[in-house]
Amino acid sequence: MFYYKAMINRNNISDLQKWRKKENRKPLVLRGARQVGKTTLVDEFGKEFEIYLKLNLEDDEHIYLFDNYQNMDTLLTGIFLVNRVERKEVPTLLFIDEIQNSPKAVSLLRYFYEKIPWLYVIAAGSLLETLIGRQISFPVGRVEYLPIYPCSFNEFLGAMGHTELRKAQSRCEIPSSAHHIAINLFHQYTLVGGMPEAVADYAKNKDILSLREIYDTLLSGYQDDTEKYATTENMRHILRHILKTGWNYAGDRIKLDRFGSSNYRSREIGEAFRLLEKAMLIETVYPHSGFRLPIIPELRRAPKLLWLDTGIVNYVADIQKEVFSVKNIADAWRGKIAEHIVGQELISKNTFFSTKRSFWVRNIHGSDAEVDFIIKYDSQIIPVEVKSGHNAKLRSLHLFMDEVEHKTAVRIWSGNFSIDKVKTPKGKEFDLYNVPYYYAGVLSELLATTIG
Repeated sequence: MFYYKAMINRNNISDLQKWRKKENRKPLVLRGARQVGKTTLVDEFGKEFEIYLKLNLEDDEHIYLFDNYQNMDTLLTGIFLVNRVERKEVPTLLFIDEIQNSPKAVSLLRYFYEKIPWLYVIAAGSLLETLIGRQISFPVGRVEYLPIYPCSFNEFLGAMGHTELRKAQSRCEIPSSAHHIAINLFHQYTLVGGMPEAVADYAKNKDILSLREIYDTLLSGYQDDTEKYATTENMRHILRHILKTGWNYAGDRIKLDRFGSSNYRSREIGEAFRLLEKAMLIETVYPHSGFRLPIIPELRRAPKLLWLDTGIVNYVADIQKEVFSVKNIADAWRGKIAEHIVGQELISKNTFFSTKRSFWVRNIHGSDAEVDFIIKYDSQIIPVEVKSGHNAKLRSLHLFMDEVEHKTAVRIWSGNFSIDKVKTPKGKEFDLYNVPYYYAGVLSELLATTIG
């Protein structure tokens, strides 16, 4: 079950290496949904240290170390002892897993930071997100955070053994002769998703049907967690309802009131969504109607629902066969799967927990104009459409470009990379960057190399 540890080289390793080199380094808290690979990532990072210590606070013996804390010196001695390692003052990595089980351990993170400079501390927990601010509180200003997401397409390429293609994708240098190979692999990535265990199994067996047990286990874990997320029995029922029906609305704009043909009201559904969002299972992506920074979510408008992983969406919504059979993923599920996987890629390299995705809607009553995503680039808001077809059909994008000062827009599609000179019906000329799906995760880097 755990052979993927040696197969998938996660890009977050470089984030951990940068953290290690910081002069003002603080304890690092990894934040992410269940089974996105937090523990495996730290285990791999631990190989770079002379000493790697590991605590799991589901173990009573490990919790005891913190619950009976007397001073930092005796605590540290105890940590070395339970790891059966001789105590030395050399660069040492300490990983505290399931830290949410000990509020005392959380409170002591600040002292690791202040008193033991040779000790590098990373913490994580499977239910951590839902408990922050409710049952535990990290010392303000004394810890750093790093979000961990499912595997990106770049990491999928590595798992599939396409090492050179992975390098070319990260540099935005895939030659046109390899375009069909990269598109085909992205199609497979869209089908499988990015959950590490699913990626590793697919890389080994090339069989999407063999992933059923993995998806079921993940879903069962999320369902079990609802018992711990919820504070009331009614909230448990609502969370179960969302986890059962909500996958069918992936990529859609949703109404909270009576969501999923239920009788639950907007306030109840909204509270449940906030819990699932804290657990990093979903993001309710709110629109922005302006044309300049900052991008401000308009919370009174209907949000778009994005789940943590497209592969799980395909499985639960029972559209694997449809996604598998289409030549262009834009033709599957009303184009929502293409939009969903692009959204997943757009956030895959994010290292700031507060960063959210956004899209644009026209602020005119009765207008249905909408751009799939907007991103911040070089002090500008760049529109991103996930569509094939003729440039003249990008009506919403044209409306957006008429109102902004810059001349850059992006269309994500299955074709080769190109730049078209386009003119809106009002006569404004702009550059339309036609970007292959496989560059969605490195879109900012691509714009930097082409715009300068």
